[in-house]
Amino acid sequence: MSRDKLLIIGVVVLGVLGVLVYKQQQKDASIGKAVVEAKDFPTISAPEDVDKISITNGDKGEIVLEKIPDPKGKPDADGGAATMWQMTKPQKAAANQQTVKDLVANLSEIKVDSRVNLVLDDAVRKDKQLDAAHAVHVVAWKGAEKTVDESFGKSGPAGQLVVVSDKPDVVWAAKGYSSYLYSKEPKDFRDKEIFKFDDANASQVTLANAHGQLSFTKGDKWAATFDKKPLPRFDESKLKDMLRAYKALQADDFGDGKAPADLGLDKPEATVTIDLKDGAGQYSLLVGKVSTGTNRWAKRGGDDTIFQITNYSAEWATSDATKYQAATDAGAPDASSKPAPKK
Repeated sequence: MSRDKLLIIGVVVLGVLGVLVYKQQQKDASIGKAVVEAKDFPTISAPEDVDKISITNGDKGEIVLEKIPDPKGKPDADGGAATMWQMTKPQKAAANQQTVKDLVANLSEIKVDSRVNLVLDDAVRKDKQLDAAHAVHVVAWKGAEKTVDESFGKSGPAGQLVVVSDKPDVVWAAKGYSSYLYSKEPKDFRDKEIFKFDDANASQVTLANAHGQLSFTKGDKWAATFDKKPLPRFDESKLKDMLRAYKALQADDFGDGKAPADLGLDKPEATVTIDLKDGAGQYSLLVGKVSTGTNRWAKRGGDDTIFQITNYSAEWATSDATKYQAATDAGAPDASSKPAPKK
C-alpha cells in the first residue's frame, strides 16, 4: 500500500477516534451535570428559629448556645415571649446577642454547591481538616429536632468542604459558610459589655487609688480636686478622653472560677465611680492586680463577674493626678498633684 494511502487511512482513523472521544466527553459531561443538579443534595442550612447550637472547633472543646426567656425583653409582634441567647458550655454566661444572631443568619444561608470526588481515608481526612482534631462540627436544634449535623473542613476553589453526619464518607462543597463566625474562642461568644452610658450625661467622676482621690464635678464645665484641693493645671480634655474610654467599656477576657482575693479585688488598687445627671445611674468599677500581659483584673461594684480590662482602660484609674493635668511650660506636670514622698 502506498504511503499516501496509509496517511489517508491514518487521518480517517484519527478522525473517527476524535468523534468517539468527543461523544464520550459529552456523555461524561451530561452525567456530571446530572450529579450536580441532583435533587438528593443534602440540606446543610438551618432555619433561623433554631434554639440551640453546638460548635466544636476541632480539639478546642465544645461551645453550646441556647435560647432562653428574656425577663427584661418585650414580647414580639405576635405577642410571643421575649427570648435571648445564653452560653451554657463551657460555662454558663450571657452571650453576645449580635454575635449569635450573625451566626444563626449565616447558618441559614449555607448551601451545597457540588459533590467532591474524594475517598475519605484517615490521611485525606486529616489533610482536608475533616478529622475530629481539625473539623468544625456544627449541630443545631429546633426544640427536640436536630436540624443540622455537619463538619466543615478546608476551603478551596470548589467551596467549603463539608461532611454531613448521615453520609460520613461523602464530601460536599458548600457556599456561604463564613468560617470566622464559627472559629471564635468561647470568650468571643460572650457578652463583654461592662459599662454602657452616654458620656455627655456624666455629672460626677471619682477616682481613688494609692496616689489619692481625684474628684471631677460638672457645672458649666468640669472642675477637679485632688485630695479635696483644687487640681492645678486640670486638663478637661483628658477627663473627656477617660469618659470616652469608659462609656462603652468592654472586657478583654474573663476570670471565671477565680477568687477575688487572689486578684486584688477584695482590696482594689483603684476604684472608679461615675454618676449620671438627674440620678439616671451610677457605674462603679474595681480594678485589681495585673492579669495577662499588661491587662488588669476588674469587676463592677455589686457584681461577681470578673473581667480582664486592657492597660489603656486601667491606667485611667490607677495613674496619679498628672494623668489629668496639662504639661507645664517646661514640659512636666505640676508637682503639687503628686503624693508627698515617704520619709
